[in-house]
Amino acid sequence: MRIAIATDNNFVSEHFGRCQFYTIVDIKEGKVIEKKVVENPGHQPGLIPQFLHKQGVECIICGGMGTRAKDFFNQFGIKTLVGISGPVDEVIKKFIDGSLRGTDSFCNHGEGKLHSGDKSACEHSKNKEV
Repeated sequence: MRIAIATDNNFVSEHFGRCQFYTIVDIKEGKVIEKKVVENPGHQPGLIPQFLHKQGVECIICGGMGTRAKDFFNQFGIKTLVGISGPVDEVIKKFIDGSLRGTDSFCNHGEGKLHSGDKSACEHSKNKEV
């Protein structure tokens, strides 16, 4: 399975679209086969889901994302796991052992508000844990 983790400074990013990088991890038989970091191609509606789909990603892990973004990922058959925080390597371990549990998205912007210019940033909760 190939997963992508929205990444800022080796931690899961609070917002999938505004992260610096994506850590792409290939997992086979409970082991990391390959791990690479790729730059975020830009935050435009539909661009990142398409980009990650072309990378062969099957699941995106992040702190938060809006409903519209989830719909884009769903169109490409990419599962979304939101409400995740912590160091990337710890998140990978928890994903592999099955103990990684998502919660509500950290993003509180309404449908499309962030992308339409009504807001300049998401309202993320700083107190979420893995």
